Amino acid sequence: MSSDGGIDASNGIQAVPEGSKKTASEKYIKLSQLEHILKRPDMYIGSIELMSQVMWTYDSEQKRMTNREVKYVPGFFKIVDEILVNAADHKINDAKMDVIKATIDVEEGVISVYNNGSGIPIEMHSKEKIYIPELIFGHLLAGSNYDDTQKKLTGGRNGYGAKLANIYSHEFSVETVSGGQKYVQTWTDNMTKVGKARITKYTKEGYTKITFKPDLARFGMTSIDDDTVSLLKKRVFDIAGTTKNVKVYLNEEKLKIKGFKQYVDMYINSAAAEQANASGGAAQTKPSVVYETLNPRWEVGFAVSDGTFRHVSFANSISTTKGGTHVNTIADQISKGIIAHITKKNKGATVKPAQIKNHMWIFVNALIENPTFDGQTKENLTLPASKFGSKPVVNEDFIKKVQKTPIIEQVLNWAKFKADQDLKKTDGKSRRNRLTGMTKLADANNAGGKHSNRCTLILTEGDSAKALAVAGLGVVGRDNFGVFPLRGKLLNVRDAKHDQIMKNEEIQAIKEIMGLRHNKNYENVSGLRYGRLMIMTDQDHDGSHIKGLIINFLDCYFPSLLKVPEFLCEFVTPIVRVTKGKQRKDFFTIPEYEKWLEETPDARKWESKYYKGLGTSKDSDARDYFNNMRKHTIAFSTTQDGDKELIQLAFSKAKADDRKEWLRQFKPGTYLDHDTDEIPFSDFINKELILFSIADNVRSIPSMCDGLKPGQRKVIWGCFKRKLKKEIKVAQLVGYISEHAAYHHGEQSLTMTIVNLAQDYIGSNNLNLLLPNGQFGTRDQGGKDHASARYIFTEPALVARAVFHPDDDPLLNYLKDDNDLIEPEYYLPVLPMVLVNGAEGIGTGWSTNISCYNPEDIVANIRLLMDGKEQVPMLPWWRGFNGTVRKIAEHKYDVTGVVKKIDDTTVEITELPIHKWTQSYKAELEAMIGERGDGPVKDYKEHHDNRNVHFVVTMTASGLAEAEKKGLIEFFKLTGKVNTGNMMCFDAEGRIKKYNSPEEITEEFYPIRLAYYQKRKDHLAAELQTQLDRLNNQARFIQMIVTKQLSVSNRKKGDIVHELRKLGFRPFPKVSKAKAAGETEVIPDPDEEEPEEEGTNADFDYLLGMQIWSLTREKIEKLLKQASDKEAELLVLLEKTPIDLWNADLDKFLDEWFKTNKNWEAAAILDANGKPIKRKQAVLETRKSIGKKPKKYESDSEDEFQPTKAKVKAKAKAGPSKVKDEDGDFDVPPVKKPLPRKAPVKKVEYDSEAEIVPQAKGKKAVTKKDSDFEMDDDPVPKKAASKPRKRVILKESDSDVEVFDQSAPKDKGKEKEQPSKKRKSFERPEDGSDDVPARPVKAKKETSQSSVTDFFAKKPEAVKKATGSRTVSGSKPKAKPPAKKVVDSDEEEVKDEDSDIPPPPPRRPAARAAATVKKYVEIPSDDEGMEDDSMYQDD
Repeated sequence: MSSDGGIDASNGIQAVPEGSKKTASEKYIKLSQLEHILKRPDMYIGSIELMSQVMWTYDSEQKRMTNREVKYVPGFFKIVDEILVNAADHKINDAKMDVIKATIDVEEGVISVYNNGSGIPIEMHSKEKIYIPELIFGHLLAGSNYDDTQKKLTGGRNGYGAKLANIYSHEFSVETVSGGQKYVQTWTDNMTKVGKARITKYTKEGYTKITFKPDLARFGMTSIDDDTVSLLKKRVFDIAGTTKNVKVYLNEEKLKIKGFKQYVDMYINSAAAEQANASGGAAQTKPSVVYETLNPRWEVGFAVSDGTFRHVSFANSISTTKGGTHVNTIADQISKGIIAHITKKNKGATVKPAQIKNHMWIFVNALIENPTFDGQTKENLTLPASKFGSKPVVNEDFIKKVQKTPIIEQVLNWAKFKADQDLKKTDGKSRRNRLTGMTKLADANNAGGKHSNRCTLILTEGDSAKALAVAGLGVVGRDNFGVFPLRGKLLNVRDAKHDQIMKNEEIQAIKEIMGLRHNKNYENVSGLRYGRLMIMTDQDHDGSHIKGLIINFLDCYFPSLLKVPEFLCEFVTPIVRVTKGKQRKDFFTIPEYEKWLEETPDARKWESKYYKGLGTSKDSDARDYFNNMRKHTIAFSTTQDGDKELIQLAFSKAKADDRKEWLRQFKPGTYLDHDTDEIPFSDFINKELILFSIADNVRSIPSMCDGLKPGQRKVIWGCFKRKLKKEIKVAQLVGYISEHAAYHHGEQSLTMTIVNLAQDYIGSNNLNLLLPNGQFGTRDQGGKDHASARYIFTEPALVARAVFHPDDDPLLNYLKDDNDLIEPEYYLPVLPMVLVNGAEGIGTGWSTNISCYNPEDIVANIRLLMDGKEQVPMLPWWRGFNGTVRKIAEHKYDVTGVVKKIDDTTVEITELPIHKWTQSYKAELEAMIGERGDGPVKDYKEHHDNRNVHFVVTMTASGLAEAEKKGLIEFFKLTGKVNTGNMMCFDAEGRIKKYNSPEEITEEFYPIRLAYYQKRKDHLAAELQTQLDRLNNQARFIQMIVTKQLSVSNRKKGDIVHELRKLGFRPFPKVSKAKAAGETEVIPDPDEEEPEEEGTNADFDYLLGMQIWSLTREKIEKLLKQASDKEAELLVLLEKTPIDLWNADLDKFLDEWFKTNKNWEAAAILDANGKPIKRKQAVLETRKSIGKKPKKYESDSEDEFQPTKAKVKAKAKAGPSKVKDEDGDFDVPPVKKPLPRKAPVKKVEYDSEAEIVPQAKGKKAVTKKDSDFEMDDDPVPKKAASKPRKRVILKESDSDVEVFDQSAPKDKGKEKEQPSKKRKSFERPEDGSDDVPARPVKAKKETSQSSVTDFFAKKPEAVKKATGSRTVSGSKPKAKPPAKKVVDSDEEEVKDEDSDIPPPPPRRPAARAAATVKKYVEIPSDDEGMEDDSMYQDD
C-alpha cells in the first residue's frame, strides 16, 4: 500500500493525498474492480493518451498498406482489437464458421463485429444463476480460458477481453443465436447498468454480433479520427490474412484477401510503391518474397529489408507488433542457414546473426498453444519455443530460396563496408621516423623522413634470409635499406576472410612499415615510408610462390602501386653454382641448370652445389651479391592489360577450372630467363609461378603406377638402398633420407611421411610398407597421437619386397640430383598400390581422394585381365573394419558402423564409420547427453582398445524407443560418406588424369606392368647369358693354360690381351662389372685406381686377375658345373612368359599378405611373450602388494610378477627333472658329479628362486627351485670349441630369463669357484629379446670334461692367461665344476640392464708354473670377435 495516494493493484485501495485534511477513513478508500479498470486503464488496455508512432496502416484511398507516422490512442485501439480477436478465435472452436463482418460507423461512433457459426450457449449457469452470455460479457474474470490442462489455440487468457470493451463503452450489446433461440442484451454507462436479456425464437443459422459505442471522452477523443480508422481497417485485413477459410467484410465490402500469402503481398507491393515514389516514379523491381507453410500451424514469409530488422507477426490472430519468441525462432533458423552460405563467400568483416537479421523482413502467422504475453496489450509473445505445441522447422528448400534473394549481396556489401572501416584503422603513417614494437624489423635510417622515397624495404623468407640481407647491408649501408623477415608464406588475401586479414601480423606489419593506406590511389611513392619494395626469397618453387603471394596482396588492396615504375623488384640469388678450378657459373632456376647439363659435354668435370635456401649462402656471398646489386636486382614491369586477370587466375578460387586448363598448357623445360632488365607480370605468372603449381601437384598427387608421392617414394628407396634388416629410429631415418634422397623440404614433413607409411590402425593403410615399432598413432585420434620421431623405430615390412620386387630395380628410370642417382621416377609394384592404400592430397587446381580396396580383389581382377575377361566391380575396403559398405549412387558409398540393442535402455556400439575417430565420436555422445543431462543419452562406458571400438550407451526407455523408430544407425550418426568421383593420379607419362573407377586404374596399370615383366625377363636373360659367357670363358682360359695352349708367364699384359682377343674371348670392360656379373672371387687390380675406358687392357681382368689356385682341376670342374647350372637356369627363364613371372610374384605376394594379416590380427591378442592375453577388469597392483594380495585377486597368468623368498628344504630327491614349456616336457641331461673333495661346498645364493643345497657325502647336489623351470642333475656335455665365443648365461631371476656376462677377467691370484649345479642353457631369438619361451640347446657329442683339479695334478706345460672364470668365495678352488652351457650368439654382448649386480672388476691372471697345460686356453677379449665362450677345448 502506498502512503502517497498510489493505488495498490492487489486490493484496489486508494490512498488520499496528505494535506487535504481528510480523515483516515477518507484518506484510504477501496475501489471496485470496475472502478479500478476505469481509474488505471494502462494496466488493462494500455495508455489512453494520444501518442504518435510509425506503424503499418491501411490507406483506403490508395488501397494498400502504408508505413507512416500515425496518432492514436492505444487503449481505444485495444478494446476494438479484443472484439476482433474473439471473432477470429471462434474459428478455432467452430470449423464451420466462414464469415466475419466488421463495421465502423465513424459518424455515429459505433463499431460492430459479426461472425457466423454456432453462437454462445443460451442457458442459465448452474452456479452463478445467470445466463452464460451475460456471464461472459458482463462479469469480469469470467470466461472459458482458465483450464490450463487444455491445449487452446485462442487469444483469450485472463478473463478481461470483451469486458474491457464493455466497460469503456457508453453502450454495449451482444446478440447471439444458439439452439433455435436468439439472445439480445445491452449494457450501458460503462457496464454499470445491465439491460434485461431478451430471448426469442430464431430458426436461421447461428451467429454472434457485438455492437458497442466507445466512451470516446475517456480516451480524450471527440470522434474516431482518420488515423484510428486506418489502424482499425488494417486490423480487419489482419484477420482476413491470418484466419484461414473465412470471408471477411469491412463495412459490408468483402476483402479480396485469401490467405496469408496474399496478405504478405500487400506489404511487398506497398514497399515497391514507396520505392517508386522515392525515385520520382521510375519503375522499380518488385522485392522478391519467399513463402512457405511449414506445417498446419505455421506460415512464414521472407523478404529483404532496407537494413533494419522488420517483421509482421501474429500469434493466434493477435498482432504481436513487438515480436516475440515465435519471430525469433524463425529468424534464428533463417540466419543460421544464411551464415553457412555467406561464410564461403564473405571476404569482409565477420557476419553475425544480428547483422543478418538487420537485412531480414519476416512474416509469421502462428497458432500457439496457451500463449503468454508480456501484458494485457499482448504485443510481445513470451512463451518459450519448447511450449509452442508444434515445432516450426525451416526446411532446406526455403533456405535455398532465401539465399537466392538479394540478402546475400546486401550482407556481403555490409561486411565489405565494415571491413574497409576496420582496415583503415590499421593504415600506416607515412611520416613516422621510428616504429616501435617490431623488434624483427631492421628499419632504414631514412625511412619516414624527407628521403624516404630513396628507401627500399627488403622482405625476406625467414630469419636466416634476413641475416644474409643484413650481412649484405654491410656493403650498401643501412640508411636507405630496411629488412623485414616473413614467417613462412604470406596469406592469400584474395579469398581470405576479413578476420584472417585483420589478425595476420605480416600483412598488418607490411602496411605499417610501408605506410600504406587502405583504398588510396597511389600515383607516386611520396606518401610512403619506403619508396620501393624488394622481395628476397629462396630460388626454389616455394620462393616463387611467396613472390606471387606478395604480388597478389598488392593487386588486391593497392593495385595502383603496381603501376608505379620500379616500385616492386626481386633480389635473385643462385640456386645452383658450378665450379671448375677458378671458373664459376651461377644458375637462378633449375630448368636453366638442367639445360646447361644437357648442352655441356664436360659437365661432369664441374662441381655443383645446390643452394636450397638463402641460408646456404655465406656472409661473403652476401657481400658479393650486394656489391653486384645491379646483377642480382630485377624490377617488375608495370601492370599491363591482362595482368590482373592472370594474377586472379593463379590465386582466385573462382578460377579453379581455368587454372586447370592453364596447367595443362605447361610445357616441360619452361623457365623464366633472369637475363633481362625487367620482368613482366605475365612472364612471372606463366614461366615461374607455374613451376610452383606443377611442383605442388607432383608433391600432392600420387602416381598411378606405384601409388606413391615423391616424399613417400624417397623413403621407400632409402630403406631399400640402406638394405635395412633391423629397426632404425625414425629420426635417424629422416636424416638418412634427407642426405641420400635429396629431400629439400622440412624434417617434420618427412617425419610425418614415414609415420604415415608405417601406420596400420583401421582406416589408415591396408598394407603398411614400414613396420610401426612403437606408438605410431591409433584410431583414437586418427593417427595424431603418434610419438615423437626420436622415440619410435621402423623398418621395411617383409611384404614390401614382395610388392616392389628387387628384380625390377635395374629397369627403373632413376632421377638425378647434383649428378647423384636418387629415387626412380616411379616404382612398378606387382599390383596397383594406389588402390591398396588409397591416397588424399590437395594441389594447385586439382585434388585427389582415392579409397582403399582389398588386395585380394585387385589380384583377382588382374588375373581376370590375364584371362581376357571383364573385371569384377570392387567396393572400398579397409583391413579390420567390421562395418558395412553400401553403394548408394554412382561414385557414392555409405560406410556404416555397428550398433546393437542390448536391452530396453542399453545399446552397444562396436564399430564406427571409417575416418570417424573414437575421441571425436566421444564428443558426439556427450552432446547427446546434453549440458544439463537432459538428452536422450544418459551415460556411456568405454571398453575399447587401440584396435577396436566398444561403447556401451545407456539411454532412457523412451529415448531408445525414439532412436529405434528413427533407426539406431541414423540416431547415433554411424554413417559415413565415401565419394570416389575424384580419383586423380599422374599416369605413366607424368600427366594428371582422372579415373572414374578402380577398375579403370587396374586396366591402365595392367599393360604397363606386363611390359615391364617382359623387360625383366630380357634383363635377367641378358644377365644370365653374361654370367654364362663369363664362366665359359674362365673355364676355357684355365683349360688352355693347363694344356699349355696359352702362355701368360713372363709376357706383357698388352700382348696377352691381344692374343685373348684373337682367340675370341669376350671382353668385360671393368673388373667391377665383371664382379657385378656374379664373380665373387675376383681380385681387383691394385693399380686400377680410376676406371679405365672400354677397349683397354682392363677388359680381360676377369681372366688375368684370377687366383693361382684357379688353375686346378677342381676349379675347372666347378666353373663348368656353374656354367651348366646357369645355362639350365637361362633355359627355364626363357620358357616362362611375362604372365608366368607375374603370377609367380602374385602368389608370393598373397603368401606374404596372408602372413602379414595373420601377424596383424595376432598383435591385438598376444602379449610381448607371444602368449594370448586374457581380458579382465583388474585393479592396481604394485610390487609390494603382489605378495600379500587377497586370494580372490590372484591371477592364473604364469607371467605375472610374484616376488617371493626362496624356501630351503633339507633334502630333495636326486633324479632327472623336467624343464617344461608350452610345447611339453623334455629332459635335461644330468650334470656330471664333481670329484670328491675334503672341504664342504658353500652355498651360493642368486637373485632367483633357485638355490643349491649341499648333500651328504657321495650324493649329488640338488638344485631346489620354485619357478617355472625345473633342472635335473644330469651332466651337461661339453661343446667342442673351434673358436672362442662369448658367454651368455641364462638363469632365473625376477624376470622369466636373466642374462649374465661371464666374460669378465679374474682378479689377480683369485678364482671364484663355479656352482656345483648348472642349468641347461636355452636358445634365444635372433634379435636377443626375452619375449619368447626359452628352449634347450641341443647337446653335441663331446669327450668327458676335465675337472679343474686335473690342472693341479699335472705339471703345466706353459703359462696361459685366463679370464672370465667364476668360483665360489674362497681363494683356493676345491673341485672342478661342470662347464656352463652357453648360447651361441652372433650379436654383441648381451647385458642385463635391469640387474642391480655390478659386473666383476677386471682381474689379472694368476701366475702359474712354467709347465705346459694342454686343455687350458687363452680366452680372447670382447674385441676379438668371440663366437664361443667356452674356457676349454678338446685335444
